[in-house]
Amino acid sequence: MLEFLKSADRGLFLFLNGMHNSFFDFVMYWASDRFIWIPFYLVLLYVIIKAFGKKTFLALFLVAAMITISDQVSSTLVKNEVQRLRPCHTPEIESRVHLVNGYCGGSYGFFSSHASNTWALAVFLILVFRRSGGNAQSVFKNDKKLRLFFATLICYAAVVSYSRVYLGSHYPGDVIAGIAFGSLLSFIFAHIFFRFQKK
Repeated sequence: MLEFLKSADRGLFLFLNGMHNSFFDFVMYWASDRFIWIPFYLVLLYVIIKAFGKKTFLALFLVAAMITISDQVSSTLVKNEVQRLRPCHTPEIESRVHLVNGYCGGSYGFFSSHASNTWALAVFLILVFRRSGGNAQSVFKNDKKLRLFFATLICYAAVVSYSRVYLGSHYPGDVIAGIAFGSLLSFIFAHIFFRFQKK
């Protein structure tokens, strides 16, 4: 069963990674860069401050702790324990992997910290804004704009996650595992936020 899953994961990777062109080479390369998202993060910071006021410090502290845990568990703990080679470092297929600007990443890829970090942030904000009631309304005015905000967060996390496969750095399974771990963390930290918010 495990061998079947590995084979399916590799086959899906080669299919997705093989669908490329010069336009998406440019887009996905930069989508995977953390610094390109700084303006987006500043907008999120503004939204959080406006929505939560005095609770802003709590929200930002929990986000920072959540992302740190997400990143370190993936990059320091799991990748070094599992030691699954990235596609671009796998001898059997590395010659078939499409790379952009020679970018690959470190040796091991399970699981994707990019996917884990972005989905942790996106799902956490969706959870806390869904239950923030009047605070969310004060920022977005109506449910339509709030839903658009949620859709933007999902698109952000999805694009970053897909870029990791496109760039040859991760198998789809690495990304799915990262999404699952990041989402799990977001539920835990959202619960912590609600507990402190009540106090």
